[in-house]
Amino acid sequence: MNDVLQRIYEIGIVPVIALDDAEKAVPLAKALVKGGLPAAEVTFRTAAAEEAIKRIVAEVPEMLVGAGTVLTKEQADRAIAAGVKFIVSPGFNPEITKYVIDKGMLMMPGTATPGEMEQAMSMGLDVVKFFPAEQNGGVAKLKAVAGPYTNLRWMPTGGVNAKNLMDYLSFNKIIACGGTWMVKKDLIEAEKWDEIERLTREAVNTMLGFEVKHIGINTENAEEAMKAAKLFGAMFGFDIAEGNSSIFVGNKGVEIMKKMYLGKNGHIAIGTNTLPRAIAYFKAKGFEFREETVTAKAAYFKDEIAGFAIHLVQK
Repeated sequence: MNDVLQRIYEIGIVPVIALDDAEKAVPLAKALVKGGLPAAEVTFRTAAAEEAIKRIVAEVPEMLVGAGTVLTKEQADRAIAAGVKFIVSPGFNPEITKYVIDKGMLMMPGTATPGEMEQAMSMGLDVVKFFPAEQNGGVAKLKAVAGPYTNLRWMPTGGVNAKNLMDYLSFNKIIACGGTWMVKKDLIEAEKWDEIERLTREAVNTMLGFEVKHIGINTENAEEAMKAAKLFGAMFGFDIAEGNSSIFVGNKGVEIMKKMYLGKNGHIAIGTNTLPRAIAYFKAKGFEFREETVTAKAAYFKDEIAGFAIHLVQK
């Protein structure tokens, strides 16, 4: 996957912003970064778009900035000169799409029908925008048309919100969702950066869906592990499920290790909706992982908390 597309996937949600005043661009970008979404699609619906992009690129370098609502070659040129990393259009215009591709820029044209999707694929694209998503059948439509297009992925935008976000992101053909609910025009105009940060963090928490899955307890050997498991069973009536390296009790709420493992006292497993995005999220915040433990299903943090190793698990 292209590096920019990989980053879009890891971020998961791309706020779509329309700015009438370029002076608000940097504080808005900083609020999004603080909330956990270092990305933005700045739409060319307003005269301030180009200047807003320039300011964000210069002053908030951690932001992945794209241009949206690009309808002309002239807009594409201005967006590229301003420093964007990707361009999005609301519909599929073959001429503009080819122009942007020939410039060497990542292009995600808007599509709504299989015919438009096939035309985009014929140009070598494997990721397109799906717009307006909800009005065109939502994730149900994408699942219906996904079968023939095994290599195609989508970025739905239009009608995506906090309530239906996971309906989209739980479908593995969706690279990310575009949305405006955390960057509404009235919030930007009133400069309510704290509220935008809160809504952004809320969206990230919904996407990642962290929850405690189980607590692991270290023991010296299999005999000690079974002894502890039986005591849990006798005290609380918990079922016991023995595996090769551990024993689960209490509907898998407690995992008793058959030998000393990571963590002075044991480990705590935190479930997440999407492990790759969660890992990228924490790395962006400066957390480190034990790279030898990272798999498609789990990843241990480098540091312990109160004597417990902490690891993420894919739900």
